[in-house]
Amino acid sequence: MSAWVGRAGLLVGMGTGIDLVDVPAFAEQLAVPGSTFARVFTDREWSHAHRHESAAASLAVRWAAKEAAVKAWSTLVFGQAPAVPEAELDWAHVEVVHDAWNRPDLRFHGRVKEELDRVARRLGARLEWSLSLSHDGDRAIAMATCLALVPPDGRPG
Repeated sequence: MSAWVGRAGLLVGMGTGIDLVDVPAFAEQLAVPGSTFARVFTDREWSHAHRHESAAASLAVRWAAKEAAVKAWSTLVFGQAPAVPEAELDWAHVEVVHDAWNRPDLRFHGRVKEELDRVARRLGARLEWSLSLSHDGDRAIAMATCLALVPPDGRPG
């Protein structure tokens, strides 16, 4: 990747991820007693989902967002072992939040936040995330992008 310099700074890394979820299949899995999906969402995500006509579609798109974020993180550190092996990943530590205008964003907690902070320090950059969500009919999709930026003054975020 070639370097790009803009007002935000020098781009030293970029990761992208996308995920597509079949809403009916996801809803079936969610309804299974003891399903792992009962533990992957935060209270805020559950609350947000139950304010929508289809809680299953809302949760499915959040699951797609979590998967897309992990994929973006993985492409940012391509060629390196995962900092948090998938079997140890607490998916609730990748949270979809919304601003006052319902625009989505990602918030990280626990070990995920610690490891992302470590990546940023190693790159000498700050990580800027972008998230897009959509669901229509039986499909939910999310795309996450992570930019590693060194500000124009050369001092990380």
